[in-house]
Amino acid sequence: MAEVQKTRKDKELGLTGFILKPMLLTLKQTIKSTIHRPQTVQYPWEKIVLPDVFRGRPGLIFDKCIGCGICMRICPTRCIDLVTVDDLKKEEGKPAEKVKRPRVNVGRCMMCGYCAEYCPTNAMIVTPEYELASWTREDIIYDPYKLQFPGVPGNEVHIIEVLPSEVKKEGVVPRPNTENKDLPILEEKKCISCSRCAKDCPTEAIVMKEFGVNEKGRPIKRPVIDKEKCVSCETCVEVCPKDALTMSEVL
Repeated sequence: MAEVQKTRKDKELGLTGFILKPMLLTLKQTIKSTIHRPQTVQYPWEKIVLPDVFRGRPGLIFDKCIGCGICMRICPTRCIDLVTVDDLKKEEGKPAEKVKRPRVNVGRCMMCGYCAEYCPTNAMIVTPEYELASWTREDIIYDPYKLQFPGVPGNEVHIIEVLPSEVKKEGVVPRPNTENKDLPILEEKKCISCSRCAKDCPTEAIVMKEFGVNEKGRPIKRPVIDKEKCVSCETCVEVCPKDALTMSEVL
């Protein structure tokens, strides 16, 4: 007769499976913890030292921010939006100017650091703060003022890369922020010379210049983009009422 094979469940039943094996594992862990250093700390009285590359909640250096909105567009969880607030810099006797700055819903933030990686001015940073518990959901929505953090070396996150066309070239050194060289391209037939792109550009990289006159004798204006000032924020593309501007990847 063929032998009946025992299943794993049948093998683990009995005195050995229920009592002896768990006791043996417990004894091994007890001896290991007694001889070696424990694996835990007495939190919150004791805290472990964070590594230099630790990414906690996002932080903001208010004066560096230009309100371009790249952090909002690149965020994978859509926890960032731009809000209008009073600028911290203001002259005596004059009302503060209104500026756009990021607001972060920390409850949805996954601490990936993308906002700091793609920020063209390094205004968005990663902080060592991770104790973010709160009693209400409103308290974990950090407005631009609450989001501020005194940045120190190491809080900034840089992307080091090369352009696709430079991969096979010799002597090309990887450099930060090459993705900021993507530029808006104009389709002249769609442009209506409204100047919205120039007015909303956070870096003033767009200037409207005249290129003749139309049939009614009105000047034909077209946007001219300064490649050095442009940070590829796509604000001009979003505000264009006729979709005359599109982003083109630099190869």
